[in-house]
Amino acid sequence: MGVELEIKDMKFEGLIAALVADNIDFIVAGMVPKPERAEVVDFSIPYYQAEQSILIKAEDVDKFTKPEDFEGTVVGAQKATVQEEIVLNQITGAEYKGLSKITDLVLELKNDKVAAVVLVKPVADAYANQNDDLIVPEISFGTEEGVAAAVNKGNAELLAELNKTLENLIETGELDTFISEATLLADE
Repeated sequence: MGVELEIKDMKFEGLIAALVADNIDFIVAGMVPKPERAEVVDFSIPYYQAEQSILIKAEDVDKFTKPEDFEGTVVGAQKATVQEEIVLNQITGAEYKGLSKITDLVLELKNDKVAAVVLVKPVADAYANQNDDLIVPEISFGTEEGVAAAVNKGNAELLAELNKTLENLIETGELDTFISEATLLADE
């Protein structure tokens, strides 16, 4: 494309506003193409189908074996995400605690401020692999949505370039390699 990539680390809940305000050119951050989001941005082809899971303290592995077991507890998730929706809609009777950063949520878990954190499975696995006191139980949450990149409404040229690149990365298997490498980096 003849441009230099500059990555900006931002709070997830502020990404769409930053895109619409032209502070960034596109979003590649596990963005699910929800209808309300599609009203203000355009989405690329889906490039990743994420399994959603939950992270708990290892000592609670027998206590939490199904979503219903979290009734009366506090469950955390990153604000403005699919994981937030899972806590609010699929974990009946749990109190939701939303924070902007996953690292803060994991700290809340380690300090007994939340009973669990809903995360995409590779991220949950990475935290469990790094921390002997954390585990990912055999609880998963179904979501049909994949993740996609987002561009400003009407930016057809950039969207076409992103789709072309994503199609190539998917076809060659490079995208799977990138995801595996990113998961390993998160493990470090």
